[in-house]
This record gives sequence, C-alpha cells and structure tokens, in this order.
Amino acid sequence: MHKKVIYIVFNLILIPGALSKVSAQEFPHVNKRLNIESKKDTLPKTPITTATLDTVNPVKNDSIKPKQGQKLEAPMFRTAKDYEKLDQKNKKVTLYNQAVFKYQDYELTAGIIIYDYEKEEVYAGRIKDSLGNLTQHPVFKQGTQIVEPDSIRFNTKTKKAIVWNTRTKYQDFNVKAAKTKKVNDSVYFMKDVIFTTAEDIENPEYYFRTSNAKFVPNKKIVTGVTNLVIEDVPTPIGLPFAFFPLSQGSVSGFIIPSFGDTNLRGYYLQNGGYYFAFNDMVDLTLLGDVYQNGSNALNAQSQYRKRYKYSGNLNLRYETLIDGERGFDNYQKAKIYNIQWSHSQDAKANPTSRFSASVNLGSSNYFRNSLNTQNIGSNMNNTLSSSISYSKTIQSVPQVNYTVSANHTQNTNTQQITMSLPNVQASVDRVYPFAPKNGSKKGFIQNLNLQYNLSGRNQIQTTDSLFFKSAMFNEMDAGIQHTIPLATNFKVLKYLSVTMTGSYNETWVLNTFDRFYSNETNQVETVRNNGFDSYRTYNFGANVGTTLYGTFNFNKNSKIQAIRHVIRPAVSYNYTPSFNQYYDTYAIDALGTTMEEYSRFQGTLFGEPNRTMSNMVGLSVGNNFEAKVRDDESATGEPKKVMLLNSLNFGTSYNFTADSLKLAPLRMSANTNLLKDKLQLNFGTTLDPLAIDNAGNRIDKFNIANGGSLLRLTSANITVNYSLASTDPLFGGSPNPEDEVDQNVQNGGRGDDLFGQSVDLADRQKSMFDDKKREKTKTSFYNTEIPWDLTLAWSLTYNNARRTSEITNNSLMVSGNVTLSPGWLAGFSTGYDFKNKGITYTQLRFERDLKSWRMDFSWIPNGYYKQWNFFIGIKSSILQDIKYEKRNAAERRFRNR
Repeated sequence: MHKKVIYIVFNLILIPGALSKVSAQEFPHVNKRLNIESKKDTLPKTPITTATLDTVNPVKNDSIKPKQGQKLEAPMFRTAKDYEKLDQKNKKVTLYNQAVFKYQDYELTAGIIIYDYEKEEVYAGRIKDSLGNLTQHPVFKQGTQIVEPDSIRFNTKTKKAIVWNTRTKYQDFNVKAAKTKKVNDSVYFMKDVIFTTAEDIENPEYYFRTSNAKFVPNKKIVTGVTNLVIEDVPTPIGLPFAFFPLSQGSVSGFIIPSFGDTNLRGYYLQNGGYYFAFNDMVDLTLLGDVYQNGSNALNAQSQYRKRYKYSGNLNLRYETLIDGERGFDNYQKAKIYNIQWSHSQDAKANPTSRFSASVNLGSSNYFRNSLNTQNIGSNMNNTLSSSISYSKTIQSVPQVNYTVSANHTQNTNTQQITMSLPNVQASVDRVYPFAPKNGSKKGFIQNLNLQYNLSGRNQIQTTDSLFFKSAMFNEMDAGIQHTIPLATNFKVLKYLSVTMTGSYNETWVLNTFDRFYSNETNQVETVRNNGFDSYRTYNFGANVGTTLYGTFNFNKNSKIQAIRHVIRPAVSYNYTPSFNQYYDTYAIDALGTTMEEYSRFQGTLFGEPNRTMSNMVGLSVGNNFEAKVRDDESATGEPKKVMLLNSLNFGTSYNFTADSLKLAPLRMSANTNLLKDKLQLNFGTTLDPLAIDNAGNRIDKFNIANGGSLLRLTSANITVNYSLASTDPLFGGSPNPEDEVDQNVQNGGRGDDLFGQSVDLADRQKSMFDDKKREKTKTSFYNTEIPWDLTLAWSLTYNNARRTSEITNNSLMVSGNVTLSPGWLAGFSTGYDFKNKGITYTQLRFERDLKSWRMDFSWIPNGYYKQWNFFIGIKSSILQDIKYEKRNAAERRFRNR
C-alpha cells in the first residue's frame, strides 16, 4: 500500500443515509468501459454493472473548456491496498481494493474508485472476493451524513448523481430506494422506495412502500400511492399520496385527537390540539377534550431549558365536568383545575444563590374526578404541596444566609388550604466569641457560641371554595420571630459529654384576639384585633450523655466470631418558665362568676407563650447490635460486619412542676434490615406505667398498684417492606446499584408501583415498565433466568389507650413485574385489607415490545376506578398517530370528597 497527495476539485453532496443492498457484478473491466462513447448524457439510466458500463454515456463536452492547471481548493488524499493507477492519457485515477478518497470535508471508500478528472466524474463500486461475492460497498461521508449504496456515479461539476440501492437514515426514518437521482442539493427523486422506523432496514418488521417519492432534505418527503406492509404482508391500509414533514429539531404542528365513547358522557375526542416549537429552549403544547354531553377539558404544557442555567416545565389543566341531563334532578356541573410547575437551577449557574420551584395545587377533587389522567397514585394521595424559594449566601464573616419562599399545603379530604406567602428565613452563622485564634476549642468558655435566626411568615388559612377569591385574604396572619440560641459543650470525668443550651425568643405579630362574653348573643365572642404586638420568651436546657461499647467474642472457628453492643444513654434537663404576664381572664357566663384564662396571642401565627412552668427531666437509651461473621468467600480471610439491629431506642420523661401525670409513657422503637437488606422492619410501641380509670382516663396511680402489670401496652405499630428481584445475589444474579426506581410521582403519587403505574393518555408511546431495568435484564426465549421483581408492604397498628384493644389497621400491599420472554412483560399491583376484609386497589398490566411497535393492556378490575385500556402503535414519535387504542373509561360521577 502506498499513499500520494494530489490536488483536485471534488465537490459532492449526497442525501444522508446508511447501508445499501448489493447489485450485479461491477467494474471488472473499468479502463476498457470508460473509453466508450464520449458525447452522450452525463448520467446512466441503469446501475453501474458489468453489463451496463459498456453503454455508460459520459458527460457532453462543455462549451467552455476548463482551464489547464487550475488551482485546487484543498489537498486531496488517496490510498488503496492493491494498487493505484494514474492514467495521464485518459485523465483517470484508479484505486483498487480498500480504496480511500478524501477531499475537503468529503470521504469516499469503496472496493474500487475511478476518478475522471477531465470530465470531473467519480465512479465507485464493489469488487469480488475470492469466493466471487461482491464486497466493500461504497461509503460516502460528508460531516455526519453517510451513504452506503451498491454503486455511485456523479458529476462533481454539475453536482448531479445517480445512486443505486441506497439506504438513508434521517431522524427516526430508515429509507431504502432502488434508484435515487439527485437533481440538485435540495431535490432528490427516488424509485421503488420503502421507509420505516425499524432498525433493521434489510428485514424490517413493517414498512411503507411507494413507487415514487420526492425527498427534500430537512423539509419533507412526498410520495405517491403508499401502502403499509407488516412482516412483508401488504395490508389494506394505504393512501393515494403521503406527506412526511422532516426537520432538524422540534416542529410546530397539529396533534390528532383520540376517539372513544363512555356510557356516562357519550362520544369524545381527547388530547387533540397543537404543538408550538418556538425554539430549542421553549415549547408549548395545547390539548383539548370534548365530550358529547358537554364536558370539556383544556391542557397547556410547556418545557423550557437553558444550558448551564436552568430547566423546568409547566402544566395547566382545566376541566368542566357535566353529569346527567340538563333539566333533570341528577344534573350536575362542576369545574376543576390543576397547576403544576417544576423549576430547577443548574449548580453551575451561581454558587451563592439558587432558585427552585415545585408547585402542585388545584381543586382538591381534581385527581379523583379528572377525565384525562390515569395516575392512580395521585388519585389516592390526600395531600398536595408546593414550594417556591430563592436562597442567597453572603460570603461575609460571619456568613449570612437567607431564603425567601412561598409554600402551600392542601388536604384533599378536608379541602383545607394553608398558604405562606412570603416566608423569610435568615440566619447569621455561629460565632465563638471566646475561642482562641489558633488551635482547638476546649472547655466551657471557649466552646461558648451563639447565632441569630429570623423567621417571618405571612400565612393564609382558607378552603377550596374560597381559593383565589378576595375572601381568602380577610384573615391573613403575619409575624416575625427572632431567635438567639446560646450553646456550649465540654467533657466531664473524661467520658461524659455535656451540652448546655439557652435560647431567647422575641415574637412580633400583626394581629391578636380578645375574648369576652356577649350579652347580645349570650355566648363567648372572639374579636380579631389588627395591629402590632409582641412577646418574649426564654428557656434553658442541658444534656449529659456517653457511649458504651461491649464486645462478646466467640470461638474463632465459629461462624459468628463476635457481637458488639453499643449503648448511648443520655439524661436531659429542660426548663421553661411561666409567662403569665401575657394571659388575661374572661367571663364565660352572664353573671361573671366563672372566669377563664386566655392569651391574646392564642391563634396567632407562632402561637401563645407557655402559661405553666416546665421543669422536665428526660431519659433515653439508644442501642445497636452488629456481628462479625466469618466470610468464607473472602480472599483475605477477613470477617465481614453484619448489622443485627440498627436501633433499639427507649425514652421517657418526668415533669417536676406538673400538677398531675408527671411521668410520661415509655416509648420504644426499633428497626433493622434482614435478608441482605431486602427486608426493612420497623417497630414501635408505647408502654404506660400509669393506670386508667373506668372512663379510660390516665390517673396518678401506677398500673401495678391498680392490679395490673408493671407497664400497660397502649399502642403498637409494625411495618414491613420487602423487595426482591431476580438480579439479587440471593437468586444468583448480580446487583445493579445504579438502578433507579421509577418515581411515578409527578402528580404526588408513590415512588413505587404498589398503587399501580400511571398511564399517560396524551403520550401512549411511554412504557408502563422500567425501561432501564428491562434493558439490563434482556434474556433469550429459552433462558431459564426469567427477570422478575416483587415488592411487599405490610402495616399493622394496634390501639389500647382506653382498653379498647383493637386493630385499627392491618393491610398488605403487593406489586410485581416479570419478563416472560423478550418483549413480553407482565405486572400487577394489589393488596388486601384484613381489617375491613376486602381487596384494595388492583391493577393488572401487560406489554408487548414489538421492536418498532408497542402494545399494552392495563386493567383495573374493581373499585371506583374500574376500567381497562388497550393500545398498539408505533413507538417513534414521528409516526405516533399510526396507532389503535381502545379503552373503557371509568364510569365515575363527580364527587366532592
């Protein structure tokens, strides 16, 4: 092999593409054929083969003779494995076997390349190998565009070309044409064309076939009669002509709605609208639903992104629901809405400030009654929350941080809404006034520190019916609380850690409340007073604790070599004085003989100060247990650590100044992980040493002295979460720690699929299963390792506070997924309520991955959300309207709760 550099003008622009099918024999007698006929058309009518090259018609002689010795625009590189031949007489360059031809941004490789630099024509084709098979397809590259046909002939001056058996890939489209003629840089005509989104263009599972097509790069493909072919079987589905818009990036256009019917609201058109592609940074989707009985819905979705700055999305939904017939008693009309906004700032944008938003608010019954959402996890969620915040760090000494935010919480069951707008949080970093400039801090004085915190809120309590109305602002509460905590820590007797704290709080409010007995209404009235008021409080506290370690060693040859027990006992003391100066009295009857105490700050934003002195001692003990276990698989022979009990905590308190019931119940909690951390166990219970009377009220008498046990069990709860999969080492698989669980919580649902997987009716191309896990668990049909996963959650609550001795909750939830074979996936979510003896929410889901197509079926067989959905369609978004879907929507009526 040898390389030469010559200069030559070589300008060619071909359609983008890839791969090509072989044609007949090519170029066995190249030099002979290229000397035949010099006064005919530039481009041949048939492929360049042994049979046809003898009749190839070269370019007509131009009337303007090219200048001899013209300068080249760039160097040209060429190489070939067998030989390179420069024919000065015939003005040809021949490269044979693994030929490479480069010029400017072009690169051409083929079995054989012939360049006629007098006529400015290039020929490229395949060659035969030792077995007589045609190999080394021509490959033409220009930038990111690649073409691999059987043979190419083009004129670099007129830029006309004919290519046989081309394969072109453009976005999701794979296009294969028997013959392609390039008229100019922007128009191509193709003959006997198939196009598909299947990856394998040689053996596609489906394609569209047409006899003639016109291709305009970056704009469109226009075809004649087009027929859909599935598995090489023509279908009756066809069009007299077809138009496929092509572009780089997003393009504005109409969204075709889906059609269906329901018994309750009649026929409908759903998710039809228009997509606005404003630019690469922001878009907008407008969708609408129309139902036969007059119900309708509007949905606006927008996504935006600025690289290295921020990204987010906005989703606005509004629906008008109509039940029954106008004029009848069952007629009902309601309007519901939902607003979602998510915004995140790139960490590179600004290291000292950050803006973020997570908004989910709207009608309390939106997810229960919406006609166009299938997120079951949201339907069962009873809380909506929102937060918008801006935080800033001032790099000073000491450092100052502040945050301005707006928060919203909403209970969808009670329809109560709490909004805080704005919230201001500010803090000055901790200061050690007596610490040495160099070295560590030691002792009580040197560790003495203080800081300053400010919390300001403007809060609104309202209901769903008054939201966004002027009445919601009538009882707005506002206030600011200043806190100066003081703390220090030191060692006593070497092993005891002592922490002492104190805090001064000053609270400012803009409204208070007065109470008095009204002779007109004969009842106690509460009057709101708007105006500035304040109160001041303080408290002290101390904590003494230590850590004890105990190790129990066993025989070195035993499986368990040692158990370590860690104990963390602590004694705490808290003192809060009485602030009676902020309390007054009012009469509760007309005679005024009975008086009650109240504080004008009761019901304000930060609540009232303490009326009674608190002088409390608390006791707590924390424990954990871990073992050293012989590791037979370890190469070093080192034992491995196994956690036996993550925590076992006990706690109680005694209030010296309380008039009665000074001793608080004993609270015990524990949690651990078992079966290689696949099972999470949490347990909690309350044990009361005091007895209760016949009415079930606690009394100042020990339970054992009242004829009972030492401790009285008042409540207990246990939760068990168990998840396992075929990829776990327990079942011979390998873990994938990078796997992420599909959150499925955009609308506030659960992070797992115990409440089922959501179905996005506006985008059915999305799978109901975790695509990342599915890619990692691909298996052959006859493989005995079938990928699967299973999740269980059990919850039990026991209550015996008033000798009721009842199970208040006992439920089990189960979900699982299994890959039956490559492409066949099945899953379920269900549960059972042992307390109410009934099956909880249940969902069955099936999906078939048909390579370019996707088919799924989901079924909710029982309950308020009883329904089923079927879909089959092309995965690619460019052909997402080629689909069939059918569903039996849930026949649920509008309900307020």
